[in-house]
Amino acid sequence: MKRNLTPIASGVALFLMGAALSAQAQTAAPIEQVVTTGIRASLQQSLSQKRNADSHVEVITAEDIGKMPDKNVADSLQRVPGVTISSAGATEGGFDENDRVSMRGTNASLTQTLINGHNLGSGDWFVLNQSGAVGRSVSYSLLPSELVGKVVVTKGTTASLVEGGTAGNVDIQTRKPLEFKNAISAEASIGVVYSDLAKKTDPQLSGLFNWKNDSKTMGVMVQAFSETRHLRRDGQEILGYDVVPACGANLAAVGCTHPDLVGVKYPHDIGSALFTQERKRKGGLIDFEIKPSNDLTLNFDAFTSKMDAANYNRNFLLYNPFVLGANIAPLPGYVVRNNTLVSAQFPAPAGNGPTGLYDEISRPDASSSSDYFNFDASWRVNESLTLSSKLGTSKGTGKTPTQDVVEWDVGRGQATGWAIHGLGAADVNEGVTNAPQSTLTVDWIFGIQNQISNDKETYGQIDGEYALGGGLFTDVKFGLRATKHDRSVLGSIAQGPFAGAFVPANFPATFSNYPSNFGSGLGGNFPKDIWFHSAADLAAFDKAYTNRDPILRAYPLNDFKVAEKTTAAYVQGDFKGEGYSGNMGVRLVQTKTDSTVFLNQTGPGVVTGSLFGPFSPVVTPNNYNDVLPSLNLKFDLAKDLVARLAVSKTMTRPDYSSLASGTSLIPPQSLTGVGTGTGPNPGIHAVTSNNLDLTLEYYFAKRSLASISGFYMDLTNYQGFGTSRQMFNTIGSFTPAGGVFLPYDIVSPINISARVGGAEAALSLPIGANFGVDGNLTYIDAIDSNGSRVVGAAKNTGNLSGYFENDMFNARLTYTYRSSMFSGLDRSSAFTQAAGGNVAASFGYKISDNFTLSLDAHNLNNPKLKYYSDNEDQPRSVYENGRQYYLTLRAKM
Repeated sequence: MKRNLTPIASGVALFLMGAALSAQAQTAAPIEQVVTTGIRASLQQSLSQKRNADSHVEVITAEDIGKMPDKNVADSLQRVPGVTISSAGATEGGFDENDRVSMRGTNASLTQTLINGHNLGSGDWFVLNQSGAVGRSVSYSLLPSELVGKVVVTKGTTASLVEGGTAGNVDIQTRKPLEFKNAISAEASIGVVYSDLAKKTDPQLSGLFNWKNDSKTMGVMVQAFSETRHLRRDGQEILGYDVVPACGANLAAVGCTHPDLVGVKYPHDIGSALFTQERKRKGGLIDFEIKPSNDLTLNFDAFTSKMDAANYNRNFLLYNPFVLGANIAPLPGYVVRNNTLVSAQFPAPAGNGPTGLYDEISRPDASSSSDYFNFDASWRVNESLTLSSKLGTSKGTGKTPTQDVVEWDVGRGQATGWAIHGLGAADVNEGVTNAPQSTLTVDWIFGIQNQISNDKETYGQIDGEYALGGGLFTDVKFGLRATKHDRSVLGSIAQGPFAGAFVPANFPATFSNYPSNFGSGLGGNFPKDIWFHSAADLAAFDKAYTNRDPILRAYPLNDFKVAEKTTAAYVQGDFKGEGYSGNMGVRLVQTKTDSTVFLNQTGPGVVTGSLFGPFSPVVTPNNYNDVLPSLNLKFDLAKDLVARLAVSKTMTRPDYSSLASGTSLIPPQSLTGVGTGTGPNPGIHAVTSNNLDLTLEYYFAKRSLASISGFYMDLTNYQGFGTSRQMFNTIGSFTPAGGVFLPYDIVSPINISARVGGAEAALSLPIGANFGVDGNLTYIDAIDSNGSRVVGAAKNTGNLSGYFENDMFNARLTYTYRSSMFSGLDRSSAFTQAAGGNVAASFGYKISDNFTLSLDAHNLNNPKLKYYSDNEDQPRSVYENGRQYYLTLRAKM
């Protein structure tokens, strides 16, 4: 029987029980004033804010981030119980910088990231994340840790909090000018980062200047950063798995002569992948704060961050469908394990046919950016009423204007084979790879050009707080909020080769080879000394022999647009009694969405002239309302013991690619028939969840905490895949003029249900002699109604840190662990990141009151990122990114 949590009914009952039980509880002791700085002081500040909050929150202060080996905010968040980080936005495989944040075993899209309480438009530099898997998550690679005043992670939502975080919310709060102690404050850092795999050293610069007048009524803060970093990733990739078909189907000879292989999976492609990139992140923040009177505060702040992310990906592939597609069966001695052809050798194909593909893909002007402008006002109207407002706009952009690509046919007349040994690199026999063969030919030139992803939100809200004279409730909060959000990719061009691209005399004449130590840490015996052309030669070849005409090669099937308008209203009451406090309220949300996709058909707004056929935009509206109640209770059971209970309903709107993306249709055969196809589902509803959270916190000494939490999320509307019935304008032999809307069964995202339950434990403990430890563990049990794994769910995560700090020196060593995590589907195959851990360290030395020197080290254990499909006998990829070392001199006045 399905169990549905009813938040208000359960919450009120538990509230009344808790209030009765805690009537005799002691009131909390006042928090001590923190007068020191450093690791220990920042821990005390964080724990004090956590203890005093009415809802379940985790707080990270600026000193926490500054004293940890953290270069963006995601690095710090991975140390929060229940938080999981990923170094990839989707299924592209991880890099050496954390990029996405998720909470409590759910997709990163279900964790909302705010900055100063408002949404942040975000862009992705990786081409497949710009128009393919486009979710609601924010790229943290654009958010350096220097920006942060503190980070508040909310696990139990309140009615006054902006909706959008089904699993929770992360609010990154920047510093404010009037918060600084001195009239003039300045900070600067200069440093270098060394990547041991790329063997590159790059500069890291940041600075802050703050001024406020003597009367503390006006202040200006300016921050800037400029950071460059080279990245190299060595890897072996298996691009999905195919199934050997039965006799009589395609590949008939293999199925007929080897019936034992029918239904067995085999690796689609096995490639030696070298990825290199230069990341240049520049930006800054300006904040202007004025306080004309004690009752009125105005704040203007603006932020910009841009990362130029030029990258070059080379992948030398054993293309197995060429082997099986040519009906070449494996030689005797092949091995099947877990229904997978894990070991097989093949003779050379007849006729000197190719057995491999080689993709060279350079994206010289890839970039991402994020910007916002925000205005805040707070007005204390009288002793009882305070009004505040927020108005602004935020924009994110991901750009891949150019993809310089050549796909070569390689390995002609070569015997091939592979041996998979579970996770890690497989053995691959692929013949000559260290130089282009004389039989080298162009297979194709592919790749979307002019891919520009725009993400923009304009928002406005007004909030009020009215203090009540007495009784159970201390105050009532209320507010209205409206947003207009647009996400789009428009103007895509699908390039293709001119005839000259196939002429060997036109091929680039010079080549280099992979680094001599490529793949040395991955294991396996596979091609490593591989030739490649320079990015400049590749660009020159494509410029001369590639068709990029914006009309002839227009490809709207890659385009989409989502226009979304939301309105929200809330009321919340805060209450407090002897030994308890909390809040309860409800938030009402309306969402109106127009989703636009482009289909291969004529109709209103038809676009002609493309070699890919006529295209017509199809706009589908979708409107829905959500009622989101919440209740948060805090019980001071003793001066050092706090219990919390939270019940709520939360929501996250569907991923953009679920609402609008490429659609493929097969028309029905008659006016009474039903067509089929694949595509998005613009009628899908927001993900909604009923949540229960129980926490016990024991503050047994200064800077000390032992806590345990249990939580349950009943995802009544989750996002899975299935068949949805949709209507489309149909043009065919029986409807030549079009204008006839017929039903289609579309394989698309649909709403299903899921559940996520788990527990968290955390410990913060000073152990004497200036030493201390912090640690946490999280256990997750998550499954959807189809019996499938929930995207983003890792059963076990943990973090353990040890630190030392005195007046001159500080050090921290941190180990982070995450068990295997399902990331979704890639090329119709499961994509799961295997379990792994990471070691990081930081060391700091106080030269004087104004200067400090620090050394931060990432990936000290040189971890391998490993991915697999249905089981560990179906590896998908293994990557090595190497270690990074940051040496930084900081100055302040």
